[in-house]
This record gives sequence, structure tokens and C-alpha cells, in this order.
Amino acid sequence: MAVRAAAAAFALLASASAFATPAAEPSSPHPWQLNMREGVTHSSRMAYDAHMVALWICVVIGIVVFGAMFYAMWKFRHSKGAKPDVNFTHSTKLEIVWTLVPVILLVCMAWPATAKLIAMYDTRNSEMTVKVTGYQWMWKYEYLGEGVEFTSRLDKGSDAMRQSGKTPSWNNEADRNYLLDVDNVLVLPVNTKVRFVITADDVIHAWWVPSLGWKQDAIPGIINEAWTDIDTPGIYRGQCAELCGKDHGFMPIVVKAVSKVEYQRWLAEQKAKAGAPSPEAAHATAVDAMKASPEGIAPAQPATPDPSNTPTPEKAEPVTQ
Repeated sequence: MAVRAAAAAFALLASASAFATPAAEPSSPHPWQLNMREGVTHSSRMAYDAHMVALWICVVIGIVVFGAMFYAMWKFRHSKGAKPDVNFTHSTKLEIVWTLVPVILLVCMAWPATAKLIAMYDTRNSEMTVKVTGYQWMWKYEYLGEGVEFTSRLDKGSDAMRQSGKTPSWNNEADRNYLLDVDNVLVLPVNTKVRFVITADDVIHAWWVPSLGWKQDAIPGIINEAWTDIDTPGIYRGQCAELCGKDHGFMPIVVKAVSKVEYQRWLAEQKAKAGAPSPEAAHATAVDAMKASPEGIAPAQPATPDPSNTPTPEKAEPVTQ
């Protein structure tokens, strides 16, 4: 029994330490976490505040309802000689109360929730735009107007581990973010309103980073919008949240938030690697980003056929009897 108890205690300690939060990931899950994370953006904090308001309203309702129920069971128990009122049918006053109270509560909850939803979809006054395109099974990021783009897929170490059949270990630092590491992270500046235009190339995906406070579907042929404003530097992880095929579980997302100075330095390095675009091309890309809207992408018009590429029809041979 002692050996079993020691083994159970060791397993519990190991499972708790597996969710320990590194210093570079301020919004990661932590041991014994029961509530949702507050996040590091204005949108995530609005969602957290709405959640807490609804939670405490539910707690109060539960206390009142169960309190009244237990009081009635204790006060009017059979052992005290209580007898049911067989002539009771209904109470108009009671029915009015239990109708009006829920309506008032719902209105009080819906008013701020609606205002928060409107604010979460307001992408005006954004300082930069990032286009996110989902593929099976990776993400493509384009910094519109900057000439920088790259793909981001599951890190080779995680991919090799999952295909080897081995079990990742917390003692191995390289395994601590198993299936949550990528080869190229999305780098964003802090204290900057970033607009996202999100779409897909093949099937429906969903771009989701819990610490940012929102999830947006990536649908082929449609552009969805979202925005974020990260206020704390660090690394924030997410995953594709829409079943998109056999490797759906292997489409992680990693966002690295850095200072504005560090971001500009990183952006300059990426431009140097890719070759800076011409001013005309950068302007055209920025204009396209401004024109992108949630209504969707205009269908591409078919190109005019090139007569020079049209094959010459063969002459029909005469039919012989």
C-alpha cells in the first residue's frame, strides 16, 4: 500500500508540474487551474469579465433556489406534522415574480455582452494587417504591405516524436511543448492594434489562440476579420479548432509578442531575406488589404484564352464503307 501511495503521489506531482508556466509564457495554464484564463488582450479581458458576471449570477441563483428547496424540506417535513395543501393550484404573484426576475437578469447580462461583441468585431484604426490562410495542415502568414510571408507548421521534433510511437517526457525540455511547437512563429508587436484577415485554401479551419480571447473560422472563398492588441510580451500557443482532416490535431499556432523596437528589427531581417518588394507592389498589397471585407472574396474571372495555345483540330478522315 505504501508503494502504491508513493507512486500515486509521484504521478500527481508529475502531472501538476507538466502544466507549469514558463516565464516566457505568461498566459499558459498552471497547476490546479479551474477558471478560464484572463488572457493578454482587451478582447480576452472583456470575455473574462462577461464570464465572471454570468458565473456569479449563476452562483447567486443556485444559492437562492437550493436554499429555498432545503429550507422547505426541513421546515415542512412530515415528521413535524406538515400536511400538503391539496387545494393549492397557482399563485399569480409568484408567477409574475419568477417571470420578471429572469427577464431582468437576461437583459442586464445581454446589454454589456452585446456591447463587448460589437467592440470585438471593430477592426477600424488598425495599425497593421496580417493575412492568415489555412492549409491541410499548416498556416500561411502574410504581413500585408510589407512583402513578408511564410508558412508555419508542426515542429520537426514534435512530428518525429508523434510518428515514432514514443511517449514524451516532462524531464526532456524539448518535449515540454509536444505538438504545440512550430517551425516559424507569428511575430507581433505589443501595444499595437493588429487586424487579421483569415481564410483557407482547401477545407474549413479555425485559427484559435486562447490567450488572445477569440477564435475565427478560416473558410475557403470567404474572408473573416478579427483584431488583437497584445499588451504583454511573451509566447502564446493555440491550435486549429475545426476538424479539417486526419492531421487536424497537428496544426499548432505560436504567437510571439515582442516590443515594437524588436519587431521592427525582426521585420527588417525578414525583408532582407525575402528581398524588399517594390513600392508599387507594397502599395497594391496594402490597398487589397483595406478592400478585404467579411463579405468574402470576389470570384476570380476566367482568363481570356490565348489563341496561340489553342490546339489545331485534326482533319476528319472520310468514312469508308
